Order: sequence, then structure tokens, then C-alpha cells
Amino acid sequence: MLDRAKSEAMNISLLVFGSDNFRKTLPNQIYDTNVFSVEVTANWNEAVGRLQLKPPDIILIQASLNDSMDLCCWIQEQTNLSSIYSIILEDRPQVLADKIKYGCSWEMSQCANVMDQGADAYIWILPEENSFYTEDKTKVLNPCDQLLLAHLSVASRKVQKYRDLQRQNDLLSAIALSDSLTELNNRRALEWELPRQIQKANNHGIPLSLIILDVDYFKKINDTYGHLIGDRILQLLSKRLRHNLRLKDIPFRYGGEEFVIIISNTSPQEALGVAQRLNKVVYEQPFAINKELSINISISLGISSLQPEDDPKGSSLLDRADKCLLKAKATGRNCVVGCESFVHSISSAAR
Repeated sequence: MLDRAKSEAMNISLLVFGSDNFRKTLPNQIYDTNVFSVEVTANWNEAVGRLQLKPPDIILIQASLNDSMDLCCWIQEQTNLSSIYSIILEDRPQVLADKIKYGCSWEMSQCANVMDQGADAYIWILPEENSFYTEDKTKVLNPCDQLLLAHLSVASRKVQKYRDLQRQNDLLSAIALSDSLTELNNRRALEWELPRQIQKANNHGIPLSLIILDVDYFKKINDTYGHLIGDRILQLLSKRLRHNLRLKDIPFRYGGEEFVIIISNTSPQEALGVAQRLNKVVYEQPFAINKELSINISISLGISSLQPEDDPKGSSLLDRADKCLLKAKATGRNCVVGCESFVHSISSAAR
């Protein structure tokens, strides 16, 4: 059964919560390193630690081990562990005796109770059922082991589907947060990332700065050369910005010809230097559209830096940078303006 799912089950992580003797009774297929990556423990705290640090895809739980059912319930209560496939292996002597004594109805009720506590599968380990070898030395598994391996195949398929879904969600998220024209992060991505950067800066006591820039007289470019050329200018500008930013700087297309750059762990003075460099690399070299056409453009930039009174979403930080950008445009464009309370500086670019 596991051979059929082997290619899909590759790198399936399996945690066994059980005693040494219990682990020895498990079928050998579980320890096939081509299929499973197995960790074992009989300690509650160690099991919880592993579940929190690196959640496994599947967990096998020995019912007779202390706190086993509590562990199963605890997993069910953790939202981030909901994808774990939990299999309870019933080996408690009294429960096995009750199964024989009370029959099918009691067994179904017991099964429902265990699964209600968070188990995905509940398997009885009956002591009288042992695996055996045929005359040609072929091993015939007992029904309990067959059922366990069948559940592991089911679990492996579920894990694969869950991973496929995660990959699809990651792809959709990337598409949703990316600007299709420039391949930069988009405004929605900024609304998600800026609060994270603000929280990080506040938690670690490090500076955070922001640059807003846009293309000077961009409407004139569209009117003169057409929107396709305007789009190409934005693509080339985005590439030039990316190539001249530091690894820790995160650019976004904010809308139209406007861009925002988050520059973490950067003081107002350092942010001014970054903005001046970007201003220079844009106006110093024309943008080659094709062999016949090159266009000179310039950009205006506004800078703001995080202050203790700023809101956690970054609205006030963005607003200050935007006001600085408006001042840069009113001053004559092709320049950098920082908020007066932090930088008190206007850097006019050479023309």
C-alpha cells in the first residue's frame, strides 16, 4: 500500500509518541527512510516541543502511554497544527478487554469518543494477532498492521494535497501582491508589509524610514509618446531602482507613476543619502526605449522617518512622506525633500 504512494509520500515527517516496546511492534515499513522521516519520543514535554518547533505531517500515539489522549486533545486545540494526521493505536489492556466483553456497539461508541477528542484514525492492537511468514518466506501482516499502513497511505495523500494547496495559495498570494507591469510589490503588499516593519522597528528600537517618489511630468511623456512608451518607462525605472537599492530596501509600486520604498534600520540622514543616490542615477542616464528612442526623465522624492507617535499601520508615516513629495514637486521637481522635523533638507539635483 505504501509503495503506491511512495513518490507522493517522499519527505513525510512522522512523530511516534510511544514507549520503546511499543515502537518495536510497529511494522518495518514505517521506518523506510525513502518514505518517512521518523522521530520518536515518550516524553510529553519533548513531544509538545517538537510539535511547536517543527510540526510533523503525521503522529502515531500509543494510547496506554501517560497523557496520550491529552496530547491528542491538545493538538486538536492548536489551530496551526490542524493539518497533522493523528493516529491513536489502542493497546490499553482494560479497553481491549471491554471491546471483547461488550461487543460491536461498545466498540463503535469508543471509536467515536476517541475521534471526537481529535484523532483522525483509531486502530486496535490485538495481542493475539501477529504477523507471520509463508513457506516462501513472504511476510503476511496482521490486520492491525495492514490497517495502520492503509491509514498512513491515506495520511500521505492528504499531506500531499495540503502541500499542493499551500503552493497554490503561495502562488496566488504572490500574484495578488505583485504589480504585473513592473514586477514590484504592489500597494496591497505595502499595506501588509509596512505594519510589520513598524512593529519590528518598535520592538527592536531601530530606525525606519520611508521614501515616496514619482516621475516628473509623466503625463507629458504619455501625451507625447503614448501609454505603451509610458509603461516601458515605468518598467525600466523599476529595474533601475531595484539595481540601486540595498538588500534591506523594499520597493513598491504605489500607483500610477508613484513608488514607495521602505528602508529599514535606516536613520533620516541615511535615508536622505539613499534618496539622493536614486535621484542621481535616474536623471544622469537616459532611458533607452529602443535603438532609435531614448528619453530623459527625473524623479521627485519625499522622505519621512518613524516617530513614537506614529500609528501602527503607517498612515501618518506615509502622509508625512507624501507631503514632502508634494513640497519637492512645488520646489521645482527633480529633487529630494525630507521632513523638516527630521532632515530639514532640500537637495536639488543638477540639471
